[in-house]
Amino acid sequence: MTANLSVNINKIATLRNARGENNPDLIRVAEDCQRFGADGITVHPRPDERHVRRADVGMLRPVVRTEFNIEGYPDESFMRLVLAVKPEQVTLVPDAPDTLTSNSGWNVTGNFEFLRDIIDRLEEAGIRSSVFVYPDADQIAAAAKAGADRVELYTKAYADRYPENPSEAVAPYVEASRAAHKAGLGVNAGHDLSLENLKYFAECVPYLDEVSIGHALICDALYLGLQETIRRYKACLRH
Repeated sequence: MTANLSVNINKIATLRNARGENNPDLIRVAEDCQRFGADGITVHPRPDERHVRRADVGMLRPVVRTEFNIEGYPDESFMRLVLAVKPEQVTLVPDAPDTLTSNSGWNVTGNFEFLRDIIDRLEEAGIRSSVFVYPDADQIAAAAKAGADRVELYTKAYADRYPENPSEAVAPYVEASRAAHKAGLGVNAGHDLSLENLKYFAECVPYLDEVSIGHALICDALYLGLQETIRRYKACLRH
């Protein structure tokens, strides 16, 4: 089994925005990522537009020929955007507007009615839904009950613990993935996955459909080049 690699291009937009011009060109980078083997493109348009802007999302839609994954907190403005653009997947994250990066999973049980209504709207539009969660069986079961198609496992805890004890670090994710599969959910994963820890994660975690990686991948590309970096990340996912 080989999981798909979705490249998060937010950091490319951050670099572009630093000069207020169009260098690097976000659209060209998205095209290049796919040409170099990426299975999808991920963006997270935040309200302050500090990296990917809402206008970017519309321009990306025609050039993303693989899978377009849009992450975000599902307020009404975000929902209008994704329902207009119709990506293949929307990943729901519980970010506050001023959050620097996605740093927590949903309390699905505590937000059940809200998430169920959002997921229903996505389903009506033919958009696959994924809920960003901790590797917690109860939250995963709640996501399934709410009608989600997938969960995305928040992997920061794995990345933090991996250098000291890889087997203990990955164990909760193995069980979480099994629980998701048993509940009929697809399994995505993301946050702080890197060339250092991705191969072990992919080898250990069953039923893994997709990983979404941005920061580490773009940092590696500064040294290795984008094409070689994507090749190496894809190699980590083959087993």
